[in-house]
Amino acid sequence: MPKRIDPDVRREQVADAVIDEIAAHGLRAVTLARIADRTGLTIGSIRHYFGDTIREVMRFTLSVLMQRAVRRATAMSDDPVARIIDVIVFAAPTSDAERRENIALVEYRVMARTDPELAADIAAMSLEGAGVIHSLLRDALADRMIDEEALHREALLLLTLVEGFSCSAALFSAPLHETDVRAVVAATIHRLRDAYPPVEVAAEDAAAPVR
Repeated sequence: MPKRIDPDVRREQVADAVIDEIAAHGLRAVTLARIADRTGLTIGSIRHYFGDTIREVMRFTLSVLMQRAVRRATAMSDDPVARIIDVIVFAAPTSDAERRENIALVEYRVMARTDPELAADIAAMSLEGAGVIHSLLRDALADRMIDEEALHREALLLLTLVEGFSCSAALFSAPLHETDVRAVVAATIHRLRDAYPPVEVAAEDAAAPVR
């Protein structure tokens, strides 16, 4: 009796082949024939799991990339300052596998500029990421005097840092070093915190009599 293949495992195998193909040749070079060569599957088998067009293969691969990016930040510190540092570090590609996945994501984002269907998926991912950073930063600055407008600006600054790591890693020939990334992120967060007075100090200054 032939061995039954788990469809989810097979689809993930196809997604990995797409990621490797994008890393090697670019997103627009991906074809069913190239995927078949990388996986050892027939084009008919790939169509069995995804339908007749490559479109569903590409959208599924994008969903896999987004899920993997989220799964990196599974074990976070209870301390809010350490937690936001961890999340940004986990988002940076610091291994060969993460670098390949990051290259694929960057290419998807570039293609989404002129592809409305991909643009919707990318926009949803970006919006979710921005919300996470904003929420984590609010927790990390809970003991500091900062208004909503300043909090929004600082969150944008951190998102720009994340984007910088992503673009740099896509262009470099090797993954980023986690120790370097963590040092940069930690220094940025601590400088950011130092820019705003502690709540108790601000309260004492406000209560001090005017002379």
